[in-house]
Amino acid sequence: MKITFLLESAYGMGGTIRATLTLANHLAMRHDIEIITLHRRRDDPFFPIDDRISVRTLVDLRKGARPGRFAARLSRHNSRLVPRSERIWSEVTLRGDYQMWRALRGLDTDVLITTRPAFNLLAARFAPRDVVVVGQEHLHLDAHRPGLREHMSRWYPRLDALVTLTEADRRAYADFLADAPTRLQAISNALPAGAKPTSGLDAPVIAAAGRMAKVKHYERLITAFAKVSTTHPEWTLRLYGSGPELGELRAVAAQHDLGDNIAFMGRTSDIYSAFAEASVLALSSSFEGFGMTIIEAFACGVPAVSFDCPQGPREIITHGRNGLLVPPADTDALADALGELIDDPAKRRAMGAAAHQAAARYDVTAIAGQWENLLTELLATRAAAHRS
Repeated sequence: MKITFLLESAYGMGGTIRATLTLANHLAMRHDIEIITLHRRRDDPFFPIDDRISVRTLVDLRKGARPGRFAARLSRHNSRLVPRSERIWSEVTLRGDYQMWRALRGLDTDVLITTRPAFNLLAARFAPRDVVVVGQEHLHLDAHRPGLREHMSRWYPRLDALVTLTEADRRAYADFLADAPTRLQAISNALPAGAKPTSGLDAPVIAAAGRMAKVKHYERLITAFAKVSTTHPEWTLRLYGSGPELGELRAVAAQHDLGDNIAFMGRTSDIYSAFAEASVLALSSSFEGFGMTIIEAFACGVPAVSFDCPQGPREIITHGRNGLLVPPADTDALADALGELIDDPAKRRAMGAAAHQAAARYDVTAIAGQWENLLTELLATRAAAHRS
């Protein structure tokens, strides 16, 4: 089967990119895989891409790239196809619109998998009718703005399937799309194949990882950790990632006089080694589409402490077994839960063992199998419809 993925950037860093490439790399062992990347901003991909995968760039934004005169004119105008209420709108130009429209209309593939609302909408509108179109949602429904949801309610019924990352979100979309013929299925993100380093759970390190953006609310984690560090001065908080809130977060850390007890580690391409050096994972988001860092930490045998935010953490973490869930935005409760695992090494190790065991269900072999079953069924349904 030929499967095409449409990504904003196959060369960048981010949870959606990492998850998509993990799946694509595994599927490339048995299928013809193509990745269409709207933007290319760097020479080499941040995450590895299997040599068997063909990558097609629509808009080259690398330094030194020279668009033609027509493309340059189009680049001066904002997108007309991407809704303004979609977070990616400000990054897409009329040039991107044109290139995506051409790519979608000229698709030669069995299945198209799109990876964000803007692309789901465009695929529903412009992909050839003989291509099976599967939209993916990496954020939960309520995270989308009302204007975007209006577009989704109009065009998502033309998708063959919509895949969410959690069962809770699948139920939300079932209500949202009502009697639409679109098949709805929850399939989690996957962990790449291969052994992962395992934490000894004895290092006095709490880790967190992700884009430093408002939704992650690292200022709440820093505030909670400041409370912890008053009674556990030997412990350190390591924050992995970058983003627009970095400067503000450094200021919050300075206000709490954390000094060497907090480390801003920057980006890493080896998150497993980072988690293997930690003893607890902390998550302070106001919402998560899934919670990729949780299963990555679990793969290293590291238990998690998280706000019980929508939607992913509560479907991954079994409270009291492989981690702790606390009320959303409650920094005192977050601090208390971190302190609980710090104070009780035996509990930490028991939870770490349970976390490592739980990670097995997210292995890419199992997740890719769910995808293959879905796509095979969708193709069979399409073939039967053509015969009737």
